Amino acid sequence: MRRFLSGDEAFAEGVRLARPHVVSAYPITPQTVVVERLSEMVEDGSLAAEYVHVESEHSALACALGAAATGARTFTATSSQGLLYMAEVLTYAAGGRFPIVMMNANRSTALPWNIYGDQRDSLALLDHGWIQAYAQDNQEALDLALMAYAIAEDSRVMTPFMASLDGFALTHTYEAVDVPEPPEADAFLPPYRTANRFDFENPVNMGYSAGPEYNRYFKYWAHRDMQAAAQVIGEVEDRFASVFGRRYPGLLEAYRTDDAEFVVVTLGSVAGLVRHEVDRLREAGVRAGMVRLRYLRPFPYEGLAQALAGAKAVAVLEKDVSFGAEGTVHTNVASALHRAGLAVPVRGFVGGLGGDDITAEQVRGIFARLQEGPEGPAVTFLGIDEAAPSPRGPSTHEESGVRQ
Repeated sequence: MRRFLSGDEAFAEGVRLARPHVVSAYPITPQTVVVERLSEMVEDGSLAAEYVHVESEHSALACALGAAATGARTFTATSSQGLLYMAEVLTYAAGGRFPIVMMNANRSTALPWNIYGDQRDSLALLDHGWIQAYAQDNQEALDLALMAYAIAEDSRVMTPFMASLDGFALTHTYEAVDVPEPPEADAFLPPYRTANRFDFENPVNMGYSAGPEYNRYFKYWAHRDMQAAAQVIGEVEDRFASVFGRRYPGLLEAYRTDDAEFVVVTLGSVAGLVRHEVDRLREAGVRAGMVRLRYLRPFPYEGLAQALAGAKAVAVLEKDVSFGAEGTVHTNVASALHRAGLAVPVRGFVGGLGGDDITAEQVRGIFARLQEGPEGPAVTFLGIDEAAPSPRGPSTHEESGVRQ
């Protein structure tokens, strides 16, 4: 069925089709619409689930964790400060190997307070043991909701899954979306079964502690199974294509990179703009390309190195910065190239912070800088470090306060 849905609504439809047993909800902009729609589905009977309205984001994930420990398929959602508030529970869910699915509406973090979208919230938590995927559009958002459960619940993975949508750019923007019928979804995603649950007949130790002698094994197994998720993602996407007819490219999408000299690596909704500019530059004779990272964990080291092997220069465009260093995605991309022994210069471009627009002109400017040569700052802030009008920011600590 073809429907006109926002990204939030599309993801909610995907969750409905996955038939979770428990939905734990605490609203926070721009995630609120997801849990609103799910509450309506529970109320009208189209989703048979326990809907638990908790008192905080921390409690939302704690509730999902407790439900998952009974063998229930669970869902929750959050954004920005709410995700950071959940950080403690993220490691419990990952360490307990509970395949919770959570949608994160990417939003700037405070201070300054801001409700608009960048990716600093989820990228700050890459090391907390969750699979992380980033949708480009609303169709992918719906499809990720279904695929996330199939990936997370696979016995080779058993790892929680965070699916991120750019705040407002996707969550509140409407597109035509194909919504599968429930029998199709049921054919793709079977009921959840697990031995990692409370069971009086077959008791197991859950919520354990482990000292130095054994702790390392649990971390090793988590790392090993996160790496195994890469193969499972490919298998799940193949099965998804056979059922629904929509095929996804795995951990990353390489666009016109076969002969590309200048490549921009990015993630999320801005990839559509970069793809458009790549096509325009190709028409002008510039051998431009793009890589869209769909998954940041597990990270696609081999696929990325293969896509960038022939490039003269690479730019990483991201809505995040690790203060005093560089963009978090930039660090991962540079690591992949170094591991592969590729001496391809990489420059980082930070844009879209606090919901700021990334323009077509800026994307063309990134490609122009790559053509000029590898020299230049490791990190360029779009709209500040480039030749573009912008308000003068505070230059000293004393000027950083609010003045009338």
